[in-house]
Amino acid sequence: MDKSHETNSDAMNRNMPGEMNSREIVETSAANISLEKIMAWSEQFNPFVLLNSNKTNQTFNDEYSAFDLLIAAGSIENISTGNNIFNSIRTMHEASGDWIFGYLAYDLKNQVEKLSSANMDGINACNYFLFRPRFVLAIKGDKLTAYYSGKNDSEDSVKKMLKELNDEKLLTESEIVPEIHQRINHTKYIENVEKIKTHIKRGDIYEMNYCIEFYSPDAYIKPASVYSKLNHLSPMPFSAYMNCGIHYLMSASPERYLAKRGTKIISQPIKGTARRSSNKSEDEQIMEALRNDKKEQSENVMIVDLVRNDLSRTAAKGSVTVEELFGIKSFTHLHHMASTVTSEIDTDIHFTEVIRKSFPMGSMTGAPKIRAMELIEFFEDTKRGIYSGAVGYISPDGNFDFNVIIRSVLYNSQTHYLSFMAGSAITASSDAEKEYQECLLKVEGMKRVLMKK
Repeated sequence: MDKSHETNSDAMNRNMPGEMNSREIVETSAANISLEKIMAWSEQFNPFVLLNSNKTNQTFNDEYSAFDLLIAAGSIENISTGNNIFNSIRTMHEASGDWIFGYLAYDLKNQVEKLSSANMDGINACNYFLFRPRFVLAIKGDKLTAYYSGKNDSEDSVKKMLKELNDEKLLTESEIVPEIHQRINHTKYIENVEKIKTHIKRGDIYEMNYCIEFYSPDAYIKPASVYSKLNHLSPMPFSAYMNCGIHYLMSASPERYLAKRGTKIISQPIKGTARRSSNKSEDEQIMEALRNDKKEQSENVMIVDLVRNDLSRTAAKGSVTVEELFGIKSFTHLHHMASTVTSEIDTDIHFTEVIRKSFPMGSMTGAPKIRAMELIEFFEDTKRGIYSGAVGYISPDGNFDFNVIIRSVLYNSQTHYLSFMAGSAITASSDAEKEYQECLLKVEGMKRVLMKK
């Protein structure tokens, strides 16, 4: 039903620079569309991306969110190879004036800086995959807007597609993962944190995000079902599901990496985590303790400074602003400390440069950023790949929104390798055991979904 198997060159030849894509629109009600229907319907498409704000489940208002749900189904053309992805995105967007969806993997850092990645890679995904969708479905409240290309579809075919989406379907139940392994054990983790702190004391870095992998080498799952369950357990504001053929992402991310709204750029780094309690009084005490925790504040402000520096590289002079510092956002199982940094994009800067000059995101690297990434490569045993990268969209008018790929399950359906990672910020004042327990807390939801009997 889609054109996902055409070559990049074939697709590009059909859309030469200057030929603007024209999207037609069909509007209908979204009242009867459930997540389960969407996930069952999604299995006919390759590629497929779902971006889910879980708006009704949030305790705060995200003023920068443009959609409740945004869906990209099928491909007109895609990009997955090349030495300058940001130039390729710019070329695709300027040539088509169209929507672009997809992911940027963490190891794209090697295009941005003089870095390398040589660790074990069980998922084995491309460093990026971006595509112009056959269909884009945007849901806001009870309204669904379908965007389609008149070159590829008609109003009748779109209405048929929407009817299929509305039909009752059963989502195939996922099998349980038999066993999940931990690549770095408790003892090695403690040793590594102490070694990282030695680098901090020497002045090499002053903060580093250190992650460990949990994996199953022989997992047989139904990714759409796993995502549905994960989203039910952890309905996060930057939740995402992605099918790229062999590679799947099931994400319950709480964090925005970068968004553009008109001339405004928004980044909302998270640093600071605390568990939630079912006891309301105790939960409020935990939240206040997090808000006033000097160590968590110190970690947060270090990354805020890094983000301010990243945004200043593409900002109009004097426009970088910290709109909120040490804000507390409460989710189903965790409280997080999040800050909001904004800027106005310089009029001479193309929006792709804002992404390039801030990637990878500060919250998943450290400071100074390049040295932190070198040490991440040394101390971690797993290539991050898609994990701690970003998935999102670029709209026809050049606005965009990308999350941080954390709290996410990755799956290679060809090799049946399943992976998820968790990390925390290591500073001079870090307690290695507490950092380890924070990692375990962050993967709790994913383990419950995958191994629940």
